[in-house]
Amino acid sequence: MAKHIVLPKLGNTVESAIILAWHVEVGDSIAAGDLLCEIETDKATLEVESSATGTLLARLVDVGEEASVLADIAVVGEVGEPLDDQLTPQPAPMKPAATPPAPAASPPPPAAEAPARQKISPRARNLAQRKRLATSHVSGSGPDGRIIERDIEATLQNRQSITPVAQAMLESGDYILGEAASSRVKKADLLPIGESRAAVEIPLRGARKTIATRMLHSLQSTAQLTLHTHADATALKAFRARLKNSPEALGLRGIGINELLLFAVARALPQFSMLNALFENDTIYQHTAVHLAQAVDSERGLLAPVLRDADQLSLRKLAEGAQQLAEAGRTGKIQPDQLQGGTFTVSNLGSLGIESFTPVLNPPQVALLGVGAMQLKPIEREGEVAFSPHIGLSLTINHQVVDGAPAARFLSALCRNIADIDLLALG
Repeated sequence: MAKHIVLPKLGNTVESAIILAWHVEVGDSIAAGDLLCEIETDKATLEVESSATGTLLARLVDVGEEASVLADIAVVGEVGEPLDDQLTPQPAPMKPAATPPAPAASPPPPAAEAPARQKISPRARNLAQRKRLATSHVSGSGPDGRIIERDIEATLQNRQSITPVAQAMLESGDYILGEAASSRVKKADLLPIGESRAAVEIPLRGARKTIATRMLHSLQSTAQLTLHTHADATALKAFRARLKNSPEALGLRGIGINELLLFAVARALPQFSMLNALFENDTIYQHTAVHLAQAVDSERGLLAPVLRDADQLSLRKLAEGAQQLAEAGRTGKIQPDQLQGGTFTVSNLGSLGIESFTPVLNPPQVALLGVGAMQLKPIEREGEVAFSPHIGLSLTINHQVVDGAPAARFLSALCRNIADIDLLALG
């Protein structure tokens, strides 16, 4: 009897997923546990295994289409086994007959076929858009000729043969690649802004749709207030330099400024439970454990993987966990459960040169810390003005449940932790 394979449950908040690629063709044999397809949720890229053994009789969802959790996506059974009437499977490729029968009558002239829609993965599409690369002449090496990220990267490498001036125009956005672009770009392929050119339609779905919905909900449902300050980063820089030059056996060389800041936050929050909290259904849930989320910029959009019990971790363990989660987020290997349960979020834009900004809350969390760039600030020491490195801190709170005074006290405590980061690491 044919067995239906459903899209598995992928976490408490995941409702649907997009099929990125099928790894088994209709008519192929498959065993339970074999890789069936690759999917993309609003949180991560995942692989789905077959739950049955037999022959793949039908694929019920095309590449690029969205399926609901627990909905049928494929059918596995015996060769020749009839399918349910309600199914509309993709047929197996037809083999040409040895002696085709003569037609009974002259067939009518074939209708003009609509051009086939180009198959391209979300990652490849995003990379092409960022690099302003038209994909109409890119050959796909993925399943069914689908364009994947490495195809775009290969085309971009060939594109570097253009002159430096033209390349600068492309990067600045003054020009884009025309539809006639090939592996070698010619002057005629560059279209100045203002001339007719096609727009790229990007349906709002997956991770981008989730981000859009949550950001709008955040601003509409909370009373957000942001406090700004600067912390003396003299000890932070010096301690980072010591770690970088420490014995390799200690495993501390890879700890960066971001991990040191996460450590300072994790150690400060237990004293301020009103900030390490969630606000849902008119109820405040103050947490004793610090489940620290960090904003990660990925090709799929903004992610916030959660480092659990961060306040209980040593500096080395916290750094290792934070770096592993960030890498998983950037490479699309993050699991849905790793993006849930955060009680406080840190968003660091300092590496991009941002001095201060207004972070948007991640509900139901009631506070989020933005970290800016490190800069020299004038300070008075023993009657003289000297310059020392300071780092920007921007704390956004939900003013419905957190007042400005406790938020300011948290920032003061955090500044002390940063100023004494070397001593804090010894505690």
